[in-house]
Amino acid sequence: MPPGAGEHPEPGSAMPEGGRAEPWRPPWVRAAKAGWPVATALVVAAVQVVGSTAAAGHQSGRVQLDPFGYLLLLLGPALLVLRRRWPVAAVAGSSAVTVLYLAAGYPYGPVFASWVIACCVAVASGHRQAAWAGLGGVYLAHVLITFVVPADWLRTEPQQIAWWQELGLVAWLLLVLSVAEIVRFRREQLAAHREYRQQQEQRRADEERLRMARELHDILAHSLSLITVQAGVALELIDSRPEQARTALTTIKATSKEALGEVRQVLGTLRGPGTAAPRGPAPGLARLDELTEQAQRAGLAVEVRETGDRRAPAAGVDLTAFRIVQEALTNVIRHSVARRATVGLDWSDPTALVVTVDDPGPAAVGDAGGTGSGLIGMRERAAAFGGAITAGPLVGGGFRVRATLPTTGAEDE
Repeated sequence: MPPGAGEHPEPGSAMPEGGRAEPWRPPWVRAAKAGWPVATALVVAAVQVVGSTAAAGHQSGRVQLDPFGYLLLLLGPALLVLRRRWPVAAVAGSSAVTVLYLAAGYPYGPVFASWVIACCVAVASGHRQAAWAGLGGVYLAHVLITFVVPADWLRTEPQQIAWWQELGLVAWLLLVLSVAEIVRFRREQLAAHREYRQQQEQRRADEERLRMARELHDILAHSLSLITVQAGVALELIDSRPEQARTALTTIKATSKEALGEVRQVLGTLRGPGTAAPRGPAPGLARLDELTEQAQRAGLAVEVRETGDRRAPAAGVDLTAFRIVQEALTNVIRHSVARRATVGLDWSDPTALVVTVDDPGPAAVGDAGGTGSGLIGMRERAAAFGGAITAGPLVGGGFRVRATLPTTGAEDE
């Protein structure tokens, strides 16, 4: 059973975008998560009521707490229940409650707790303007109530407030909001890093799928082309020359077996723990003789010409060179009437390998030229290692594929 096959979303659970159900959580975890805002509001309410009541006994000239005062002390924390879903409303409401409390002349104390929490949550959730507006509005109201509004308009006695007390209050408010800004910035950084990692993982997955698609295309196109040719030979000779038809069928069997082995080797990159590793060697120029023998069985004589001293390129470059030769020979078999081809390996440049495949032509009558995906795949392979592919007709007739692959500084993907 695949992972997650026995997991089902609970009845009535929401199905988010993408069709994937949220991970199952124990009921007590879901209840705790849902009740966290209410629990926080209750704790803040208790702190404000108890703290303000205690502070009232040590402050002279302030209005004693009455039912309206206690209502304001409870209303601020009650608004915190909305802080996650409607942070701007929570800031506006708690700011208004705090201003009313100050204007009424009630004792100073932890009445600011709910307001500060609402502002910090607004900053962390991206509503910075609302938080700073709430901060400025409450402080402006405090200044007006303390220094501008006539004393006979208020229920409190005039008080002398030192400038250093005001500076301390401003510094404290700025410190709280600055910490909230730092927390917000850190969260945005972490979110950006997560998104970047997801993009990198997606890019690597896309590149892996593209690589496997190219590998499977090259393997299957080459093998199926050989099988098609040999099947045609067998059908033509099965009555008149059964021995030659048997040889063609034997070639089909060998080609099919080899193709299946290579497909398994490509798909082996997806194997899970405990799966046996591929038993055959990875394709490369060392297996070029096998490739020419397969072409020979399909009726295409291949001559290999090497210039310079052969080196051991990186595994990725070695595989790319092999696949380019394989695809080019496949195209000769499928799209040309020529029964011979020339493969050139030029090692003269110490920094690059030049691979050429010459088809003397002409093109097969009625050939549509294919879809062009083979040449596209060859160009993508070469470009992955900083190389280049040119393909086009020769002056005297025929067709040439030429690939230049760097052999220094190339890293396997």
